[in-house]
Amino acid sequence: MASRPEFVQYVADQCAAAGEITCRKMFGNYGIYLNGKIFGLICNDQLFIKVTQPGKELAPDCPLAPPYEGAKPHFLIEDLEDREFLTAFITATYDALPTPKPKKSGCAT
Repeated sequence: MASRPEFVQYVADQCAAAGEITCRKMFGNYGIYLNGKIFGLICNDQLFIKVTQPGKELAPDCPLAPPYEGAKPHFLIEDLEDREFLTAFITATYDALPTPKPKKSGCAT
């Protein structure tokens, strides 16, 4: 089941206090980004956030689940109403993730 655009917008709105939130469609689901850095996925109308040590410390009881078959486990965020928690959790995750490498432009010949 693909994620509904309305749900994706709801998640983005709930996370907006963390910074510039963007979502990009990926294979029927979505990657979710903070300030250009991917921190999670929205799959089957559920929010999954990459596992980091700060995330484990902030939410030690948060369930882990793969966002799709064959994927590494991610934090499954079940309470999307708590914006204060989401902001803290996403910010801590963002800070712990490596900065993405710049994309190469053009084609190799």
